[in-house]
Amino acid sequence: MPSVPGAYTPATELVEKIRSRQFSPVEVVEATLRRIDASQPTLNAFITVAHDEAMADARAAEKALVNGDELGPLHGVPFSVKDLINTRGVRTTMGSLIFEHNVPDTDAEAVARLRAAGAIMIGKTTTPEFGHKPFTRAPLFGDTPNAWDSDRIAGGSSGGAAVSAAAGLAPLNVGTDGGGSIRIPAAANGIVGMKATLGTIPHDAAPDSFGANIYVGPMTRTVADTALMLQVMAGPHSSDAHSLGRRARDYVKAAASPGGLEGKKIAWRPLLGNETIDSEVQAITHGAARAFEEAGATLVEVDDGFVTPEPFWRVLSQAAWRSRFGDYVDEWGDKMTPTFLRSITEASDYSADELQRAIYQRTQLFRQVQGWFDEFDLVLTPTLARTALESDMDLYDPVAIEGEEVGIIRQNWYPYTHPFNLTGHPAITLPAGFAGDGLPVALQIVGRYADDAAVIRAASLFEQLRPWTERTPELPEVDGKR
Repeated sequence: MPSVPGAYTPATELVEKIRSRQFSPVEVVEATLRRIDASQPTLNAFITVAHDEAMADARAAEKALVNGDELGPLHGVPFSVKDLINTRGVRTTMGSLIFEHNVPDTDAEAVARLRAAGAIMIGKTTTPEFGHKPFTRAPLFGDTPNAWDSDRIAGGSSGGAAVSAAAGLAPLNVGTDGGGSIRIPAAANGIVGMKATLGTIPHDAAPDSFGANIYVGPMTRTVADTALMLQVMAGPHSSDAHSLGRRARDYVKAAASPGGLEGKKIAWRPLLGNETIDSEVQAITHGAARAFEEAGATLVEVDDGFVTPEPFWRVLSQAAWRSRFGDYVDEWGDKMTPTFLRSITEASDYSADELQRAIYQRTQLFRQVQGWFDEFDLVLTPTLARTALESDMDLYDPVAIEGEEVGIIRQNWYPYTHPFNLTGHPAITLPAGFAGDGLPVALQIVGRYADDAAVIRAASLFEQLRPWTERTPELPEVDGKR
């Protein structure tokens, strides 16, 4: 087993070459850990690097290979886990000083499934405190910058996972998405990020399974790797009501054989409750959407006066944060992130009537979006209204587009993501090109409820028509360790 893979070797290739003994699991993991260690001073994508645990698992994987044991579909492939997600024996801090030394006894179900498939967990990626904002910074670890420009933000809250994928640190990365937290940083860093249908990937740690709007999902550089992760992570689990009764799908096959789009009708929505989008971003994403016409689909631009659901998303999310973490304020308030403290303080002003109204509004939004698919097979949007924000900004600052302040960040930078957290429809973000500032621009594909396979097929077809993996960020501090 003489060879060591390059940093950007996809998991699909690693699987094949480990099985054929061209790559050694030990050398694959050693190379991965070297890249992470070299990147930490500048990218800071990891809160915890599980050196000892990963190497022990790699040696066990190599022994299984030599012994001719039955191998899982991800045997020997490294993966990272966002630090909001429980990992057995490896600390899970949620980006908070409150949980700095918290070491869970069990894995989250999605992590357990990846391990059972033979994948090797190499560390925990950075997240803002409790995943509350699209800026990956927290008192516990500092700041994680964008992989393409250190003066821009990584996005969040799965910013460490996105940077890990973009920088070639780990091929497979597990994130979470409560309002765009997978898709925002994936878009900002030029990778693939998927929020599957509610319940496709069980979330056994969700405190409110019935009203859940937080999803566990894959973050990778290729659609095939996303499909591979989804294949392993998806499936019913008794703890997640939304996951029960789901029919098994072959996502790997969907990615490998996407077919064409003849006869399909696709909606293009350049605005989704926002009034402004950067003109260059609109041009790039519209050009990307036209790729589906090349594949035989009919593309129809839609502007029906959609109203942003962000106000009631905020009521639901802030009320949930206050219920879960409000009791820590008296003891830990001076050590909490100010924007998180402000968010849960605002929640104290919500009445029971406002909360119940937000629940009703969520159902109305679901029915509205369901109606889109009476006419259309897929919906396309930009993922972000402009490229990554400047690093000196924060959650409550106004966002500027082409030099003009347009309003609050949630409603005006990522209006395209949180609607589908509320409705549950599957959504994937894909690299669509680069703006004049050198930063990635992304396209979002939204599909029918529970038809994640159709979204994977469309994403794979787009990747074939508009490939993106040849361009990578310049990271001299990491390049020498590739």
